[in-house]
Amino acid sequence: MKLIAAFFRLIRWPNLFFIIITQVLFYSCILIPAASNDNSLFQSDLPLKLNYYYFTLLVISSVLIAAAGYIINDYFDLNIDQVNKPGNIVIQRIISRRWAILWHLLLSAAGIAIAFWLSWKLKNPVIGFANTGCVLLLWLYSTSFKKQLLIGNILISLLTAWVILVIYFAELSVSRFDEANYRNIIRSVFKFTVIYSSFAFIISLIREVIKDVEDRDGDAKYGCRTMPIVWGIPATKMFASIWLFVLCGALVIMQLYGLLQGWWIGALYCTFAVVIPLGQTFIDLRKASVTADYHRLSQKIKWIMFAGILSMIFFKWYL
Repeated sequence: MKLIAAFFRLIRWPNLFFIIITQVLFYSCILIPAASNDNSLFQSDLPLKLNYYYFTLLVISSVLIAAAGYIINDYFDLNIDQVNKPGNIVIQRIISRRWAILWHLLLSAAGIAIAFWLSWKLKNPVIGFANTGCVLLLWLYSTSFKKQLLIGNILISLLTAWVILVIYFAELSVSRFDEANYRNIIRSVFKFTVIYSSFAFIISLIREVIKDVEDRDGDAKYGCRTMPIVWGIPATKMFASIWLFVLCGALVIMQLYGLLQGWWIGALYCTFAVVIPLGQTFIDLRKASVTADYHRLSQKIKWIMFAGILSMIFFKWYL
């Protein structure tokens, strides 16, 4: 049991659950309602090529690749984690490095195989090659990009956004654009794809930068050139604050638009669950001074991201 618990801790099962929730909500609350006149989740004649079976496989592929990414990250971060998070180390303490790399290879291979099978069935090469690219980028992130100024932060933020984008690109079919119904579905879904993937990218970038401040001691000891090490903590806090301000401003504008459309419940939810907590995070970031402060901010942003993703539920009735 100890080994199983350690394995699930290694693959960050709460983060994998978050990926599943995100993709299920986007599929069931945005993609399906956009393709359905009566918003029925269980219609069998939806004009979508990404049916429930293919979607389930797409989610499994995403989860396997993400799990493999967490393993390889911990594999190469062992020395740094001994400084930053000595109590959370799994590799070498419970699971050997050999087994860790084997699990990484097996999970990556399974995720890629499923992605290419989906590409073949959906006649869409993007999924297979893009998910293979995700595996390679996660490897490069763990071995090199994570230690470089801003590159690693941007890469992880892009991969976070891809969790949503992959569903849109899996459904996208250029050959069906001559069908007016399908074209309208894609246009409707595209707007929400941009909104939620942009939200995921920006809030993930903010969190990654704050985590760099939290982990600066171990990173500095092993030659990393992250933002707080290269630019200093004040400049790093300013960078994160600017993006928090931009994100809050964009969300306020969207809530005003939602109110004009009569989306009162969704707008009120986003205001109290996302916008106001982001504003409080902006204030708390200015006051933060010790590692524990940045850890609390990182966890708070994670919950704000989750609250933002849950807002998809409202669009099941608005579309």
